[in-house]
Amino acid sequence: MAVPQRRTSKTRKRKRRTHFKLSVPGMVVCPNCGEMKLAHRVCKACGFYNGRSVVEQKDDLEDAE
Repeated sequence: MAVPQRRTSKTRKRKRRTHFKLSVPGMVVCPNCGEMKLAHRVCKACGFYNGRSVVEQKDDLEDAE
């Protein structure tokens, strides 16, 4: 059975885990409304992606009625 003969030191354990961390999501400014949004995603504030309207917003739907 594979059992370590010696205890793994704190330093060795922490060196192994240096790459085990959270990364910050890539945020960019929406060119249409100026809100921060995730890169390569539709803007939640205005519904635009790649310079054109992709998603109708609730405010737009309420104004039409």
